[in-house]
Amino acid sequence: MLVTLEGLDGSGKTTVWEALHDRYPDAVFTREPTNDSWYGDAVYRSIEDDDADPLAELFLYTADHADHLSRLIEPALERGDLVISDRYSDSRFAYQGASLESATGHDIDDPLEYVVDVHRPFSIEPDLTIYLDVDPETAATRAGTTNKFERAEYLSSVRENYERLIERDPDRFVRVDATASPKAVLEAVADALAARVSDRR
Repeated sequence: MLVTLEGLDGSGKTTVWEALHDRYPDAVFTREPTNDSWYGDAVYRSIEDDDADPLAELFLYTADHADHLSRLIEPALERGDLVISDRYSDSRFAYQGASLESATGHDIDDPLEYVVDVHRPFSIEPDLTIYLDVDPETAATRAGTTNKFERAEYLSSVRENYERLIERDPDRFVRVDATASPKAVLEAVADALAARVSDRR
């Protein structure tokens, strides 16, 4: 079973992901971009480059995703493991879709659909995606606006893309109010995850 945590930068995903380690000690915990491959290294370099071309950046992320699938996620799922990922393909759809939307020099009618179509032939859809919902201004304040992806105006476009993704696949997504207390957020996530794990048994 593949479970993914999604949301804007500053939504608290990573904090929740780390807390779930204690509740599911036998699960495979991972994240995207990866931090243990040269593909992931290239992505992190592009994140720090304000002038990186959005289309080139998309394909760096996509290469990292493809490697991540073949190297870790697919083998884990074949073993029957529970996989919990801090970010996954929906982050690409939302974030890179927003980047392409505001980019000059790339004539793409619907950037979000374009990014989805790039992934469709090879990616694996999650069984459950928990979306930690927070407004862009709060997210930017929490994240500290340390890179180009953490600005409120940009995060507004990202959030709109997430809403489109949730609307098209409401059964896969569970929305959690990320403005609640950390304890309440964790409990809501844990409840949603436990319910879906129970349903699969």
